[in-house]
Amino acid sequence: MKENSKVVWWEWVKIFLIAFTFATVIRMFLFTSYEVQGESMMPNVFDGERFIVNKIGYEFKEPERFDLVVFHANEQDDYIKRVIGLPGDTVYYKDDILYINNEAIDEPFLQEKIEEYKWGPYTPNFAFPMTIPEGFVFVLGDNRQNSLDSRRFGPISYEQIVGKVDLRFWPLNEAGVIQ
Repeated sequence: MKENSKVVWWEWVKIFLIAFTFATVIRMFLFTSYEVQGESMMPNVFDGERFIVNKIGYEFKEPERFDLVVFHANEQDDYIKRVIGLPGDTVYYKDDILYINNEAIDEPFLQEKIEEYKWGPYTPNFAFPMTIPEGFVFVLGDNRQNSLDSRRFGPISYEQIVGKVDLRFWPLNEAGVIQ
C-alpha cells in the first residue's frame, strides 16, 4: 500500500512539473499579460484594465496602423499605445486631422472624443511633419492631451515592441477581442 501512494505522489509531481514548464514556455515566448497603468489611452483603454499580449505575432508580420501594442519604453516601464505611423510614412496633425503622406486619415476610435472636446484641438498640431524610419513605428496614446508617446520620445523600434494587444480579460464585463 505504501508503494502505491509513492507512485501516485510521483505522478502528481510529474503533472505539476509538466504544467509549470508548459506555462513558462507560453509566457516567455508566446503570450503575456499586461495591466494598464495611467490614463494615456482613455477613452478606449482605462487604468487597471488587463490584456493578453501576443508576443509571437510580429515575428510573422509587421505592425499595422492602429494596432494597440505594448513596448519597452525604458528598462523599467512598458507602455501601451496605438500605432499611427509605419516605416516610410510622413505623419503630422493639422486642425485635429491626422495626415499620413499628405492624405487625411480617419481615426474612428477617437471621433466621439474629438467632437466633445471644447478646449481647442484634441490632438495639437505637430511642429513639423515626421518621416518614420525603416524598422520603427510612431505611436500615440488615445488620450492625446495626457500621453507620453512618440511626440516626446520619437518613433519606437520594432525591437522595443513586446507584442500586439489581442484580448481584454479584465474587467470581465469588457472582456473580448481587441479590434
